[in-house]
Amino acid sequence: MEVKDSNGNILSDGDSVHVIKDLKVKGMPTTLKRGNVIKNIRLTGSPEEVECRIGKSTVVLKASFLKKA
Repeated sequence: MEVKDSNGNILSDGDSVHVIKDLKVKGMPTTLKRGNVIKNIRLTGSPEEVECRIGKSTVVLKASFLKKA
């Protein structure tokens, strides 16, 4: 299974990614701003989603809103 970012690059466990669009995350009071770096992502069972930690919470994000750093 290959997970690809918005540019078509293949993502793997432990990669760092940039957010390419402001995202309102359900359950969080703030939004993820464009350009934020998220480190140490984990792949899920879906080829369209990745799991990451933001602050103390674990969030699942769509890979189409991420760019490999």
